Amino acid sequence: MNWSSLLYIPFLVQACVISFDEFYFHIKRGLPRWERIGHPLDTFSLVLCLAFVIFFSYSKALIFPFVVLGTFSCLLVTKDEFVHKEHCNAKEQWLHALLFLNHPLVLISMGLMWGQGRHFIPFLTLQLVFVVFFCLYQIIYWNLVWKEK
Repeated sequence: MNWSSLLYIPFLVQACVISFDEFYFHIKRGLPRWERIGHPLDTFSLVLCLAFVIFFSYSKALIFPFVVLGTFSCLLVTKDEFVHKEHCNAKEQWLHALLFLNHPLVLISMGLMWGQGRHFIPFLTLQLVFVVFFCLYQIIYWNLVWKEK
């Protein structure tokens, strides 16, 4: 196996864990207003990182802006923990911890793929499509469709 195949693993982990979090825990408990706003913002921060590596060819001069976007995204996803401690059980909080550990790995993998050349662009573009649709789902479902019990 080529070492670059390992770069796909964090994306797979993220897809599985975020899906379980969303479609089990979130659907089960519902989301307070802050999370209905905050979660799409988290997702959009990943959209920005993916769009950056897709639309800008890798160069040493662009590493710093990518790191800034990635660092911002890593910090942003932790903002809801003040709300989560009041609304989530221990199992969901553990799942969030997995997401927090995996998030920088996704960004590092993304950066390494970007640096490897254009052959990863189709995969990253597919990721961008999935993440944009997930962001739209979060906005539409939680803010327009879902009704509080």
